[in-house]
Amino acid sequence: MNLRRSLRVHLAVLYASLLLGSGAILLVVADLPLTRFGRVGRAHGSGTPAGPTRDLTNFPEVLRYSGIALAVLTVAAAVLGWLVANRALRPLRGITAAARAASASNLGGRLVTAGSYDEFRELSDTLEGLFGRLEAAFDSQRHFVANASHELRTPLAAERTVLQVALADPGASAESLRAACRQLLELGQQQEQLIDALLTLASSQRGLRERERLDLAEVTARVVTGRREEAARLGVRLDTSLAPAVVTGDPRLAESLAANLVDNAIRHNVTDGQVQVATAAEAGLARFSISNSGPVVPPAEVGRLLEPFRQLDGERTRHGGGHGLGLAIVSAVASAHDASLAVRTRPAGGLDITVTFPT
Repeated sequence: MNLRRSLRVHLAVLYASLLLGSGAILLVVADLPLTRFGRVGRAHGSGTPAGPTRDLTNFPEVLRYSGIALAVLTVAAAVLGWLVANRALRPLRGITAAARAASASNLGGRLVTAGSYDEFRELSDTLEGLFGRLEAAFDSQRHFVANASHELRTPLAAERTVLQVALADPGASAESLRAACRQLLELGQQQEQLIDALLTLASSQRGLRERERLDLAEVTARVVTGRREEAARLGVRLDTSLAPAVVTGDPRLAESLAANLVDNAIRHNVTDGQVQVATAAEAGLARFSISNSGPVVPPAEVGRLLEPFRQLDGERTRHGGGHGLGLAIVSAVASAHDASLAVRTRPAGGLDITVTFPT
């Protein structure tokens, strides 16, 4: 044990030092009045007393017994200080052992501090909260990695199948080979889109390193312009009401947020459906809101839709070429901008989504 770093030893020494100092003061105050003074000698050449001369006749004896008492008290204080410090620090040793035993696969242990001081109980509760957040983060990370691996493996397996079929056909024509190449290009594009979505999600979860002024109305206008053709092809009417809404943030991530929300609203819709997109600013806040018709979404499923690789009813099926990352990216981008995300279901089908940014 390194005595210089032992809090228990420091506390024991502190207790003994305090008692030594207070004991010394107490003995001085208590012993001096008990010391006997004597009259010694007479005037030179005279039979009359020369007056009182103070002679501390028993001072060595008082000093000796006081020193012995003080030494005994000091030793007793050191022993008692050690025992008291050992008992007081026992919960801290338990917390240290639990923290040392924690790992990425075992963060659910309970830190028992019953009957200990409020400070230790507060430390225990703080560490338990930290462990809980870390456990949730590790579980989410493992879940995300497993799903991402599955999503990336699917197009790779499809590419391998296309190549195997093309190579196994001895009479393959140039046109069949061109068709196989087109399939491979399409599968490669799906992989590229998925990787881009994963990178966007990862970068938004890291938070913002730099911020700049941007207008949500301008960002949304660019996004909507690029989606009007797809909306018309799917029979979805796309309406906008874009008022200036200036915020501070990352323009690339803000555009990704708007793009994912508009894409989801168009793809997860019905024939002759509608999408309304609006931006506005009021009372120190900037809002991006989007409403769309579509299938009925049970309110209990809203939380699942914000998870990576999850779509309606918690299934991993794809709709319109999506990967189930759209709303997860939106949630991460909103969090990076300190914005609030509100998702509400519509009784007739579809969603109302509002992202409120601080300005």
